Amino acid sequence: MNVKRPREVLVRARSGLIAAQIGVGVGEEALRLWCDRYVPEVAPTPVAESLEEQNKRLKRELAEARRANEILKAASAFFARELDRPTTR
Repeated sequence: MNVKRPREVLVRARSGLIAAQIGVGVGEEALRLWCDRYVPEVAPTPVAESLEEQNKRLKRELAEARRANEILKAASAFFARELDRPTTR
């Protein structure tokens, strides 16, 4: 589970000191559980959701453009063969 933490928690975590070294008198596991319980989870922003929707839309458009491109390639090959045939009049 990837949870974004507030800056203060990250600064403390990066210091590398454990609770016993700081002198809090609380076990590491208890401290971790408290942080998990009381640090609010960051909800996804509407911007991130709209980016996901935009990504899906662009992928659909790309797939449609690729299909159209394949059809046009096949059609151009067909008509090129027709132009290369000698006339039978």
